Amino acid sequence: MARSKSAQSSDRPLTRMAAALIALLASAPIVAAEEPAVVIPPPSLDEKSSASTEIAVFAGGCFWGVQGVFQHLKGVKKAVSGYSGGTAATADYETVSGGKTGHAESVEVTFDPREVSYGQLLQVFFSVAHNPTQLNYQGPDHGTQYRSALFAVTDEQKKIADTYIAELGKSGAFPSKIVTQVSPFKGFYAAEDYHQDFLTRNPTHPYIVYNDLPKIENLRALFPQSFRANPVLVFKAKS
Repeated sequence: MARSKSAQSSDRPLTRMAAALIALLASAPIVAAEEPAVVIPPPSLDEKSSASTEIAVFAGGCFWGVQGVFQHLKGVKKAVSGYSGGTAATADYETVSGGKTGHAESVEVTFDPREVSYGQLLQVFFSVAHNPTQLNYQGPDHGTQYRSALFAVTDEQKKIADTYIAELGKSGAFPSKIVTQVSPFKGFYAAEDYHQDFLTRNPTHPYIVYNDLPKIENLRALFPQSFRANPVLVFKAKS
């Protein structure tokens, strides 16, 4: 059963059960993440761009963790949680949660290709941010809204993504077939404010502790030169 992500629940004091779970998790190293990282080679095909800003859209399960990973990656200017794959009329959390809108929980990444390429973003996406072999689910979250997908903003992005998926499939890096969909980008709709920067604002939330904080540590361990200690946030922290 997926966890509740209502605005009210995100600000509610922790229950005794949640507090007990946090205490239990805090007493041992976080090593048993739902989606362990996989060491994979970079793509052989990558873009060459002199532009200062580009956009890429990724879907890999709950957007809390995917957003958190990209927010800690150097070269990323902004990472916004939202919905992609459906229409504007159905782009809200409660409707998308029904699994019939065509939307996937997604993250729109604005990046500087002079600092981090689209291919490097893909490497982090497949290695750290999610498990690309899980069809229409990620860890505890089930439904097409949690599918693995790439929404290609340009033809070049689609070519790079398709080529990389084929390469990873041949490499045997993953024990099962990669099921990531590569689809043309049709639109992105930002999620409700209470979903933005959720990992940073709620580091002791049980879901974050178990499923997402290990992703940040995996990013730090596997991509130390690209890791940014202070995440780039959607909303500035209150002083």
